[in-house]
Amino acid sequence: MTIRTISTTPFADQKPGTSGLRKRVTVFMQPNYVENFVQSVFDSLDGFFGKTLVIGGDGRYFNDVAIQKAIKIASANGFGAVLVGQGGLLSTPGASHVIRRHKAFGGLVLSASHNPGGPDGDFGIKYNVGNGGPAPERITDTIYARSKEIERYLYADVPDVELAKIGTHHSGAMVVEVIDPVADYAELMETLFDFEKIRVMFAAGFRMRFDAMHAITGPYATRILEETLGAPKGTVINGVPSPDFGGGHPDPNLVYAKDLYDLMMSAEAPDFGAASDGDGDRNLIIGRGRFVTPSDSLAILAANAPLAPGYATGIAGIARSMPTSAAADRVAEKLGIEMHETPTGWKFFGNLLDAGRVTICGEESAGTGSNHVREKDGLWAVLLWLNILAARQQSVDQIVREHWATYGRNYYTRHDYDEVDSVAANALVDDVRRRLPELTGEEFAGSRIAYADDFTYHDPIDGSTSTKQGIRIGFTDGSRIVLRLSGTGTVGATLRLYLERYEPPHGRHDLDTQSALQPLIDIAETIAGIRTRTGRVAPSVIT
Repeated sequence: MTIRTISTTPFADQKPGTSGLRKRVTVFMQPNYVENFVQSVFDSLDGFFGKTLVIGGDGRYFNDVAIQKAIKIASANGFGAVLVGQGGLLSTPGASHVIRRHKAFGGLVLSASHNPGGPDGDFGIKYNVGNGGPAPERITDTIYARSKEIERYLYADVPDVELAKIGTHHSGAMVVEVIDPVADYAELMETLFDFEKIRVMFAAGFRMRFDAMHAITGPYATRILEETLGAPKGTVINGVPSPDFGGGHPDPNLVYAKDLYDLMMSAEAPDFGAASDGDGDRNLIIGRGRFVTPSDSLAILAANAPLAPGYATGIAGIARSMPTSAAADRVAEKLGIEMHETPTGWKFFGNLLDAGRVTICGEESAGTGSNHVREKDGLWAVLLWLNILAARQQSVDQIVREHWATYGRNYYTRHDYDEVDSVAANALVDDVRRRLPELTGEEFAGSRIAYADDFTYHDPIDGSTSTKQGIRIGFTDGSRIVLRLSGTGTVGATLRLYLERYEPPHGRHDLDTQSALQPLIDIAETIAGIRTRTGRVAPSVIT
């Protein structure tokens, strides 16, 4: 094997966001762009010589090309082995489990998650550490610093690996094991859930629709739902991963999964509907006539987790991202367990999970998971819902209504303003941030502000501090407005507005969400002036 040292020059834009480096495919296709970033990752790590690296992605356009580059750079840098999913495929939670199960040094996950694919779409690369979770900020900061000064990368001058064939291959001196991308994950799921009880439910006529959105979860859902649990053939739709996700947008929300929503609200609705996203870490849950918000789903899963064998002894605690509604807080309070509020980004849950402080985690952006891996996990959430439905023998709607009658309802919505001019978006946020000290005590439309701050997180495990994680404006009645810039977009800025109002157990739980929150929507516009400052008359997406 010939190892070449190739001279290069830095790119100024390789700063990882909340889930790695995400850009347009055309950006990643620039000469040396992938090579620079992957080498910057390896240059930022110590002790990997001879160790195992996991590589896989969601099958989006450019996935196969980037994986071959990553394998050759890993070989040249001295990794002893690479585990890669057949065809280059691994869901994000699947990759996390493979890292953990095989005690790998870490892994490269190639995905832009729920963002569109294809030649004109998005691409991404994320480094996950040995616990299976996304690299913490201290590592991503080091990677970014290295990317700004990199002058060379190492490259093994060897043929591409035949990724279509399961088995042992070589890239120079490095062993490359092409594995079944589903097998390890499916085996783990069977240890967590009562598969026999779910099989009986399907055999009795229970019907569901799972929309894989032409993305990575298709093979996983087909193997587990149809082949193992006995769901009828055709339960999984759009189940073959496509480089451009069938020309669609693989984000499981009510805009891009509207066909599923319309079916579940119709007279022909099956008992249960679900979907997952591009890389398999997000979920959409809809019962017959009942959409379950991600925040409510987190709370309901936490409250009912002991119905599944993997959580039969109870859960240690719950963690949620700061913008996620406080519905789960009420479950934690009733159970007498820890509740943690973290910044957005699954990497912030890792320390809590590793320390055994929490068992269930969730984000309002349709991400839920547990201590079984160190990523959010869309299919895991679907299977836990199926376990709960099989155990309780009730409909989704009945379970949701009983939950609200016990804990109350948090009316909640998120308004996304996508691809906003970055200068305008940052100026808006900076202006609100400057005015925070004077907002406390102010009254708007009869609602008084109890606190106004820029969320700072102090990690209780490693003592690290993360600042400027989102603007919080809380009212004396428990209502809340949150404003933040997202780190998952690739063009311009994504401005996100979150609104929440609590209705107690004896209150009204059947109001239209947007109507119930309209007073808060108006207050948010008065304070932030989103329409005026961005020129947008309405959000791009309402969730």
